[in-house]
Amino acid sequence: MSHSSTGGPAGADPFDAGAGGILRQPKAVWATAGASVVAFMGIGLVDPILPSIAKGLEATPSQVSLLFTSYFLITAVAMLVTGFVSSRIGGKKTLLAGLALVVVFAGLAGTSGSVGELVGFRAGWGLGNALFVSTALAVIVGAAAGGSAAAILLYESALGLGMACGPLVGALLGYASWRYPFFGTAVLMAIGFICITAFLRDQPKPARKTALLDPIRALGHGGLASAAVSAFFYNYTFFTVLAFTPFVLNMTPYKSGGVFFAWGVLLALFSVVVAPRMQARFGSLKVLGGSLVLLAVDVLVLGYGSHTAAVVCTILSGAFIGVNNTVYTELALGVSDAPRPVASAGYNFVRWFAAAAAPYFAPKIEEWSDIHIPFVVAAVTAVLGAGVVWARRGSLTHEAEELAPRHATEDGVTVFAS
Repeated sequence: MSHSSTGGPAGADPFDAGAGGILRQPKAVWATAGASVVAFMGIGLVDPILPSIAKGLEATPSQVSLLFTSYFLITAVAMLVTGFVSSRIGGKKTLLAGLALVVVFAGLAGTSGSVGELVGFRAGWGLGNALFVSTALAVIVGAAAGGSAAAILLYESALGLGMACGPLVGALLGYASWRYPFFGTAVLMAIGFICITAFLRDQPKPARKTALLDPIRALGHGGLASAAVSAFFYNYTFFTVLAFTPFVLNMTPYKSGGVFFAWGVLLALFSVVVAPRMQARFGSLKVLGGSLVLLAVDVLVLGYGSHTAAVVCTILSGAFIGVNNTVYTELALGVSDAPRPVASAGYNFVRWFAAAAAPYFAPKIEEWSDIHIPFVVAAVTAVLGAGVVWARRGSLTHEAEELAPRHATEDGVTVFAS
């Protein structure tokens, strides 16, 4: 699939500041994107303070890594619920419900007296984040000016900025106490709640309500299933880097936060600026396959190199992850004929299970073997992801319909039609 086939009119520049460019968006889009930044911050927020949490709660690395596992396990399962809920109460109410849950559970996480409590509160946080993040993409695509090319890039920008700022905020607030980043997230999400309440109009409910099993049925499409399976393997690699590397680097919260801030900056730049240009030149599948193989090489060097090499490779992995995130998002939204929210939910349902598995298994594999083997496994899963792309390239090159959203105006309200 070429980038132009999934990203708006051929030759259009989504960065054009004129009408329809990524920078010319309604307040509702900016409010949703701003809250999305904070939502994605919550993923990497705990990265630089994982060792501090382990020390403060007298927990092992594998126990602390359950912060990611509980979060993403609930997120994966909740993907089956998000469309069911949003198609019944509307996009705005779903966003607000998700934000409210994050505010409550992030605040409670800061009060935890044991690692068990913290893991439990992170699970509730994951439910709120699933409701918000899955709906935010559909809202941004539906309300954005300039078609889905601008909308997807805006969403990926929010993802990249959030992933970059999360570790930095976690380090700055966590230097005094590991509890402060959780309280900080609750405050920021409360601000997002107020902004969306003020600027986002009520979203019209779709004509057809989404059933709980619709995302599973959508995976019956060979292209979407292939994208999801490939993304599953890729996400195992991604979250091995995100959740296990802080223990390997063994740095102060400030230094670890700096490393992952640089990682997030590369992720944002490559997802928003570099990936679209590479896709236009080489095609999405070649870019994705090549990026996955390079990521595999990178994590091998990370695992076996010196401490300096580990720092450099951690930062460099952000470039490959940024490229992969953009291409996978476009494939999930455009490769099948399922409604985009349903296709996205099915795709995310599969891939987030890997995000739950990697933080748990990486430290366990280290306990069973040595510190290098978790990165060998991560390299293998990245190669497996590339292998799925190559083996299933026929179903993944299906010429999907134009991804520019179809809008209908009813009483001045822009309606997203999947």
